[in-house]
Amino acid sequence: MNKTKRKIFETAMKLFAKKGYDATSVEDITATVGVAKGTLYYHFSSKEEIFNFLVEEGIKLLQNSVDIKTEKHDNYLDKIKAIILIEVKIIFKYEDLITILLSQLWGNEIINQTCKEQVFSYINKIETIVEEGMKKGEIKQGDPKAVAAEIYGLICSGLVYKLRKDDMTIMDVYKQFEDTIIKGLEV
Repeated sequence: MNKTKRKIFETAMKLFAKKGYDATSVEDITATVGVAKGTLYYHFSSKEEIFNFLVEEGIKLLQNSVDIKTEKHDNYLDKIKAIILIEVKIIFKYEDLITILLSQLWGNEIINQTCKEQVFSYINKIETIVEEGMKKGEIKQGDPKAVAAEIYGLICSGLVYKLRKDDMTIMDVYKQFEDTIIKGLEV
């Protein structure tokens, strides 16, 4: 991604998180970036394309991180711990992205549907890991969909927790959630 496209992308992410998708105009983005509309349209065909790119790239980042970190573990509880740490790190590093994902998950517009599809693809990845751990007897039996949704829900609750207690470190937040979730999954 070239410098201008990255600047448009990062600015749009900040504006979508702060003002919301609907309240952010192409003019807001171009004025904040300091480029002409033509430059924005050279890189992205519409505001919706910027949003879709942002959501897809954000989910790809989560999924790739999960793949890399979980491959290193044989034990499924350790894989879940790795996912928890990844999610907490994402909360700290990409708070704007998480704000957008959570705010646009609800509704029936096309952008809401896109957001749901991307988030559900990530939750499905977690569900597969949970299911495999249950089959191997390393994770307590239960509904893998519910467990995967709970682990994804950590992002939401983690963001709220961070906002209420901003002096926490990544490892402080991780430890709080790891203890609670892992104890509930232990056989």
